[in-house]
Amino acid sequence: MSREHELPRVPGRRTLLKGAAAAGVLAAVPGVAEAAAPAASPKAAPYVNPLVRNRADPHVHRHTDGFYYFTATVPEYDRLVLRRSRTLNGLAGAPESVIWRAHPTGAMGAHIWAPELHRIGGKWYVYFAAAPAEDVWAIRIWVLENAHPDPLRGTWVEKGQVKTAWETFSLDATTFTHRGTRYLCWAQHEPGMDNNTALWLSEMANPWTLTGPQIRLSTPEYDWECVGFKVNEGPYVLRRNGRVFLTYSASATDHHYCMGLLTAREDGDLMDPASWAKSPVPVFTSSEATGQYGPGHNCFTVAEDGRTDVLVYHARPYKEITGDPLDDPNRHTRVQKLGWKPDGTPDFGVPVADTAARGM
Repeated sequence: MSREHELPRVPGRRTLLKGAAAAGVLAAVPGVAEAAAPAASPKAAPYVNPLVRNRADPHVHRHTDGFYYFTATVPEYDRLVLRRSRTLNGLAGAPESVIWRAHPTGAMGAHIWAPELHRIGGKWYVYFAAAPAEDVWAIRIWVLENAHPDPLRGTWVEKGQVKTAWETFSLDATTFTHRGTRYLCWAQHEPGMDNNTALWLSEMANPWTLTGPQIRLSTPEYDWECVGFKVNEGPYVLRRNGRVFLTYSASATDHHYCMGLLTAREDGDLMDPASWAKSPVPVFTSSEATGQYGPGHNCFTVAEDGRTDVLVYHARPYKEITGDPLDDPNRHTRVQKLGWKPDGTPDFGVPVADTAARGM
């Protein structure tokens, strides 16, 4: 986000025109409210849910050109897609472009998961998970780069694998800057650990290279993080109220999937694990009352007013699943307003019910 989570200022017309002309060299700060709102922003309509059907692990980037850019995991796990709109609701019907396809053989041939789109140093980057076509669970983190000002144009160049401390199952990378330093946060299995994945953090030398060392922020330890699988994954950063909040998802990807929260002081050393406090309870869970199950793998953005924080996540509209949850295509992208408690911490509430009638 900008305020990277500081909220963007609403620019005047002259600033907007200058910004549009210089789009190729602007470097927007990545994260939740990444972009300034366009002048005379319309009042946002009530959100329609689900926002985008059959799209899991959603990522929304609000850029300085006034567009919301959306990418997510497709059920076939075979390609990277991108769509954009000037409103969040507009993403539902926006044309979707395939910007990259899995390789037929070899590296990046299977399990194309959890893409995120970021603008860094005047270029676009997509972080995503992929495995070799011949070894579909040997999942690693990969990066694409596009130098064109418009991410729907230009050429996406494969920058390669993000090399971490071990060649083990790793995925769900997100990047952000804090106090002038760029970081990568991701999920990975540590050799010798009794878990599937923990959360890791490292500083970066460039958008596809870690400087090391990498530190463990969180490993599954509470019962709610260990249902089906011992999982911490899908991290995302939001900076507000003098603190750095890092959400993540836990447990198997059925109705037990839920979100946890780590918190650090904004002036703390993010590379010191002791700087981070972990919530002992999940902060966002399935709701029988609203009929939404397995909410998680979230990101944040801001509403069209440039001020209201918005939670973006996926969930299923039913509890019972036949077979492997990963084979079930009905994880839908959803959005809702993010609240704030009097103590300055986020109030996630519950996953809202599906919209009764579309087009409200």
